[in-house]
Amino acid sequence: MSGELSRAVEAAQAGDEEAFRFLYRSLQPGLLRYLTALVGADAAEDVASETWLQVARDLPNFSGGEFRAWAVTIARNRAMDHLRRQRRRPALPVPVQELSELAGDADTAERAGESIGTEAALAMIASLPPREAEAVLLRAVVGLDAETAGRVLGRRAGAVRTAAHRGLRRLALMLGQPTQERDEPAATPATPPLPRTGSQTPHAEPVDG
Repeated sequence: MSGELSRAVEAAQAGDEEAFRFLYRSLQPGLLRYLTALVGADAAEDVASETWLQVARDLPNFSGGEFRAWAVTIARNRAMDHLRRQRRRPALPVPVQELSELAGDADTAERAGESIGTEAALAMIASLPPREAEAVLLRAVVGLDAETAGRVLGRRAGAVRTAAHRGLRRLALMLGQPTQERDEPAATPATPPLPRTGSQTPHAEPVDG
């Protein structure tokens, strides 16, 4: 956790409302995009609100570690609860073929996220296999490193790196970009951030475990 975020957490635990607002402003954009991909645009705001209510309630008992991972884990649990209540799984309503004209000039899978807008990018991520989709979301959209994302998902960091790498390779193929001929990622593959906008996007299939 960054020093600034860590200090804000400590201040918020002591009752500093401005510090809590800083935490909200820092995490909410990526958190909302992540939830939009999991539960859909219509429900994402409500699930995000439930997440922040729980964060505010439980923050005094937060004992340190990666605050973002803790908040994302709460958000993921709330999203899974929502989907169970709805008894449905999200679907991708936008055909990937409609996004073909958005291909960029990048020549590696790791650049895929930079060549398309946030709405189109999340639509394409939603079409990936579930494990790859959520690994890409947590790393490229939320901005977690592999170790932290692994703790959120209950997987090894190496498995998250591999899933994210393969997902980014699939995105590059969708965009008509050449990819490196390898199945395993480097020790620390790049996962570029997607454009930070408030666009609402189609849904992604949730990941179990």
